[in-house]
Amino acid sequence: MTRNGNDVALEERAAQVKRCTLVGFGVNGLMSVLKIVAGIIGHSGAMIADGVHSISDFLTDIVVIACVGFSARGVDEEYRYGHGKSETFATFLIAEALLVVGVGLGWNGVKSVIAAFDGEQLAQPGLIALVMAVVSIAAKEMLFQYTNRVGKRLKSNAVIANAWHHRSDAMSSVATLVGISGAMFLGQQWRVLDPIAEILVSLFIVAVAVKLAVPAVKELLEVALPADENAKIAELIDGIDQVKAYHHLRTRHNGNAHVIDVHIKVDPQLTVTQAHDVATALENRLKASLDRVIANVHVEPYKGEATDSHRHCSE
Repeated sequence: MTRNGNDVALEERAAQVKRCTLVGFGVNGLMSVLKIVAGIIGHSGAMIADGVHSISDFLTDIVVIACVGFSARGVDEEYRYGHGKSETFATFLIAEALLVVGVGLGWNGVKSVIAAFDGEQLAQPGLIALVMAVVSIAAKEMLFQYTNRVGKRLKSNAVIANAWHHRSDAMSSVATLVGISGAMFLGQQWRVLDPIAEILVSLFIVAVAVKLAVPAVKELLEVALPADENAKIAELIDGIDQVKAYHHLRTRHNGNAHVIDVHIKVDPQLTVTQAHDVATALENRLKASLDRVIANVHVEPYKGEATDSHRHCSE
């Protein structure tokens, strides 16, 4: 199939996503190694767990690069609506990775807290773990700001999800910093703050995972667009004078594209060409008002059916 302007735009968008994600890929790879080494040397379970969290960031960067690159392929003979949902699937995988990491960190923290209350003496974290926590907070917060800005500009849910993965890592490092500081400076009885920090981090990570997973699952299940977007679409249809009525309006997301199916009713005296022109005018109106639209407009003759204030009819 020949490449059109939309295909070129998708490829450029994918290239920008890839550049952004490669930055995170490098930072996460380096931070993973440094955190785990600092945790081992500094005797901090919270820092080791934080390093494992960074590994999950590293792996999800790979997922984003692969899935967003796939989504840029556009329409072909097999994927007639394009590959947009691969980006949604990437978001879902990121959410699942966050959920697994969050539950794992929480369980590890619970076991350490139980051991501490059973009389087990926990090791005092070292200064290297404290310094690494500060470095991690600064690095991952800057990475979040950069990635989130790119994701919003490109309207990429996968990149925005990845940005929040960076933010969750920064927040986990904040909790790690508090736990390590308390365990270092408040005495033996407060060393339990290190595993408690793990538990707090895990709760935050699980919450972020749910926040990302819910809309991704809805999109994969083809839930309709939000009510305000459907209302806007109804107004756009109502703005075409030749459309006497419409029904069977179905909407959904396909990646960052809006998919809109609608049956419109026109004057039965119109020629086929004239009716086609009405449908084309509606498609162009939708594409001009909404970001990326895949519109399917079916034309029917109007037979005087009752409509509401927006020309919607029951059939």
